[in-house]
Amino acid sequence: MHENPIQFLHARQTRKDVTDFRTGDTVRVHWKVREGDKERVQPFEGVVIRKKKGQTHATFTVRKMSYGVGVERIFPLHSPRYEKIELLTKGDVNRNRLFYLRGLRGRASRVDAQEELLEGEAAVGTAPGEAPAAKAEPPHEPAKKTATAEAPEAPKAPKAAPAAKTPAAKKEPKAK
Repeated sequence: MHENPIQFLHARQTRKDVTDFRTGDTVRVHWKVREGDKERVQPFEGVVIRKKKGQTHATFTVRKMSYGVGVERIFPLHSPRYEKIELLTKGDVNRNRLFYLRGLRGRASRVDAQEELLEGEAAVGTAPGEAPAAKAEPPHEPAKKTATAEAPEAPKAPKAAPAAKTPAAKKEPKAK
């Protein structure tokens, strides 16, 4: 028998195929949904705004915008109910919890994506560990002056100040 039954249960319930992702990453969670006697997979795509640690109790929260309404869902990390977690983009954030995204709207609520140099994008013909050479650009030639001299541009006239608004006559309350 095992020395500690709790460690045995944790080892048995922990998933081995967990995708490595962080807070700020955009993920797509393929969650299994049971409707009657049928089971289907429903993807939920959004930004990870929180990741809570704990062996089998670890969870992560995903936030997405659905028809202008923010939807958050908490998923157990080691649950058998999801099929897979796809990592779509890696976010460039400096915080562990991104609850401030709840108050932002539109483009302000977007998380910056990390720019990584993948192995396939490395320059061809360089040895491993050697930095890729800078791209050679054709030298720029200064614009040649033509025989006809152009007149220098006249300075622009200053903009006229907006017309001063006259104060509106104040309405006096009616006498009773």
